[in-house]
Amino acid sequence: MAHAAAQSSNGIEARTGGQLLADALVANGATHVFAVPGESYLDLLDGLYNQRNRIELVTCRFEAGAVHMAEAHGKLTGKAGVAIVTRGPGACHAAIGVHVAFQDSTPLVLLVGQIPMNETDRETFQEVDYRRFFGPIAKWVTQIDEAARIPELMAHAFDVATSGRPGPVVVALSEEMQKDLASVPDIGPGAVMPAYPAPAALDRMMEMLGKAERPLAILGGSGWTPEGKAAIRDFLVGNDIPVAVSFRRMGLFDGTSAHYAGDLGVGADAGLVAKARESDLILAFGTRLGEPVSQGYTLFDFAGKQPIIQVHQDQAEIGRVHRVALGITADVNAFAKAAAALPRIDAPRWGEWRKAVRAAREAQAKAPSYEGPLNLAVALQELEKVLPADTIYTSDAGNFATWPNRFMHVREGQDFLGPTNGAMGYGIPAAIGAAITHPDRTVVCFVGDGGALMTGQEMATCFHQGAAPIILVFNNGMYGTIRMYQERTYPGRVSGTKLTNPDFARFIEAFGGHGEVVEATDELVPAFQRAKASGKAAIIEIRMNPEQVTNRATIEQLRAQAKKA
Repeated sequence: MAHAAAQSSNGIEARTGGQLLADALVANGATHVFAVPGESYLDLLDGLYNQRNRIELVTCRFEAGAVHMAEAHGKLTGKAGVAIVTRGPGACHAAIGVHVAFQDSTPLVLLVGQIPMNETDRETFQEVDYRRFFGPIAKWVTQIDEAARIPELMAHAFDVATSGRPGPVVVALSEEMQKDLASVPDIGPGAVMPAYPAPAALDRMMEMLGKAERPLAILGGSGWTPEGKAAIRDFLVGNDIPVAVSFRRMGLFDGTSAHYAGDLGVGADAGLVAKARESDLILAFGTRLGEPVSQGYTLFDFAGKQPIIQVHQDQAEIGRVHRVALGITADVNAFAKAAAALPRIDAPRWGEWRKAVRAAREAQAKAPSYEGPLNLAVALQELEKVLPADTIYTSDAGNFATWPNRFMHVREGQDFLGPTNGAMGYGIPAAIGAAITHPDRTVVCFVGDGGALMTGQEMATCFHQGAAPIILVFNNGMYGTIRMYQERTYPGRVSGTKLTNPDFARFIEAFGGHGEVVEATDELVPAFQRAKASGKAAIIEIRMNPEQVTNRATIEQLRAQAKKA
C-alpha cells in the first residue's frame, strides 16, 4: 500500500514507521535481510518494497533458519546481520539463532513484530515480553513504540551489535507504530575509531615473551578482518610462535602453516592439550578462553599460575574466569597491526618447542585405517586438494564435525563458520546465508543426518534465491554425539538415539537440485566435482559406518572401555 507523502514544518517528508524502519536499515549499511513474513510487520515489509533495489529481502522457511543465515552474513562481513520475524512463535523459533550470535560474538540485529500496545499484559494473541525473553541472551533488547524514535533507536541497535564484544540486539516493533507518520531525519553510523593497545602494554607483552621458553598463541573471537589476520600471522610467524585456534575458529590461521598447532576446543587432540599444559606463556588473542577452549575450565589455573596475556575488545571479558598476567583492551585488528610493527624477538629460544607442537598436529592429522570401504579421513583429505582457495566452510554441531576438524586444513583466504554454542541445525542455513552473501565463492557445508533434518527445509530458500551451496550430509543413522556418551555411560543400552532418514540425494532432487551418494573412499571427490559442475544447490550423502561412532573409537571399543571403568 502506498502512503501519501506529507510535508512537516521542518521540511522533512513524513514517513510511516514501516518506511522509517526500512530506511533506517539502509542508513545503517544493511544490504540483506533474512525474514519469515508475519502480519505483525506488514508496514515494514511495505517499506522494504520501496527499498527493494538497495536491500535484498531473503524469504526463508523457518525463523531459526533465517537468523542463522543472518548470523552467517554477520560473521562473513563484520557488519550486523539482519533478520526479521513475527511475534510470539516466530520470535521463539528465532531464539536459538540469537543464542548462537551471543556465544559466537556475532553482530546481529533481530527485528520482531509486536502486539498492539493497548493489548499489553492481557496475554493477547502471540504476546511475549521480549525484554524478559531475550534479556539473558542478547546484548540489548528494546521496543519502539513511537515512530519518531526509529532513527535513534535503530542507529543505537547497530552500534551496540557491532561495538566492543559484538553480539545480538533485539528490537520489538509495535504494530500501530509502524503505521504512524513522523517527520524525522535518518541516522547512520558515526565515525568511531577502534581501540588501540596501550604502548606500555605492548612493551610489557614483548618483555614477557622474551623470557618465555614455551609460548603458545590461541586465536579466537570475532571481528577479525583479512588485514588483521594477516598482521597477527606476521607477528606470530615472525616470532616463531606455535598457533592454536579456539573452538570452531579455524578460519583465523592457515592450517597448512608450519606454525599451526590445531584447534583447541571440543574434541581437541590430546597432544595439543598436553602441549597447552606445558606452555609457560599463553597468548590469548581475541578468545574469551571459555569452556571449550579451556577443556571444561581444567586447562588453565584460575589463579594465574600459568601466565596468560589476553587481548580482547571488551575489558569485562579479560580475566573473567582465569586471572591474567597481562590484559590488553583493544580492537583485535588494531592490536594485530600494532603487534606486527614491533621488533622481532632476537633468536627466540623456542624453535624446537614450536616444531614439537607442530609435530603433534601432524601426527593427529594422519589418516588411520578404518574398517569398511569408506575411509572418511582419506576421502576428506583428497577433497581438500580440489577445493578452491576461497572456499567458505560451514559446519553444524555433532560428532561428525570432528572428522573435518581433525583431518582437513582451512587455508589462508578461506573462511570457516561454525556455532560455538553447539547448535544443531546451524550448518545448512549458514551455508545458504554464506552463498547469498558471496555468490561467487564455493560454499561447502558439513552436517550430520540429525542436523540436516532440523533445518533442511531451508534448501528451498536456495532455489528461491539462486544460491548453490554444496552440502555434505554425514549419515550414520543416529544422534552420534549422544550415542557416544550413552555408550560410555550406559554401554549397550541404546535409548532415543537411533534415527530413520530419507534418501538425502532424492531429497535435494525433489527441490530441483543435484544429489549424490558416497559409500567408498574414492567416490567423494568425483561426486563433489559433479555437484560443483551442476551449478545447483547440491547434497552429497556420505553413508558412514555406524559402528565407527567417532574418528578415534568404535561402539564396541567404547563399550569395552566402559566395562573396564
